Amino acid sequence: MGIPVITAYPMPAPAELPRNQVAWRADPDRAVLLIHDMQRYFVDFFPPGEPVTSLVENIRQLRLSALRAGMPVVYTAQPGAMTVAERGLLNDFWGPGMSADAAGKRIVDEIAPGERDVVLTKWRYSAFHRTALQQLFRQSGRDQLVICGVYAHVGCLATACDAFTLDIQPFLVADAVADFSRQEHLEGLSYAARRCAAVTSTHELLASLGAAELETSS
Repeated sequence: MGIPVITAYPMPAPAELPRNQVAWRADPDRAVLLIHDMQRYFVDFFPPGEPVTSLVENIRQLRLSALRAGMPVVYTAQPGAMTVAERGLLNDFWGPGMSADAAGKRIVDEIAPGERDVVLTKWRYSAFHRTALQQLFRQSGRDQLVICGVYAHVGCLATACDAFTLDIQPFLVADAVADFSRQEHLEGLSYAARRCAAVTSTHELLASLGAAELETSS
């Protein structure tokens, strides 16, 4: 029970990414960037080095690009010290989870939220459950969600599935998510590409957002 010990592993290379079923392209006028559960409590289960080094740097680049392009940036963060009733069935799989420790609840410093960013309190796997995320899409008229963070085959994948169900195009950034193991990381990407999302790389996504910015300014 609980989050397992995670060993170091390299991020997936471009040649390892699964074939997508869709030809969606991220558009900064349509997309929202979601930085999913990048709290110290979750990130500290990884050893130093890869995949965390690339994970944090790639998310940092995505956030900067999103801000330049005028995209909303949204974070999820668990509140810590949830009661048994608040955690529900999470208790059966993961135990009591995060404590009230402020250091553990903090978003990783290199990608900490800015004044304009939105931080949603996270209650279940999906970022849509009991949050204002769907309302944000309705109010902004946007219909794409770029997902990065941890863990790829748990909350990131559940959020992608919910986005798909809500007719919001999810983009799962393969080298800006991380997981309990390389196998589970790749399995999460495979399911997403086959069933609910476009799997892309940080490089490809930055190129798409940059190209869209150039088209808008030309």
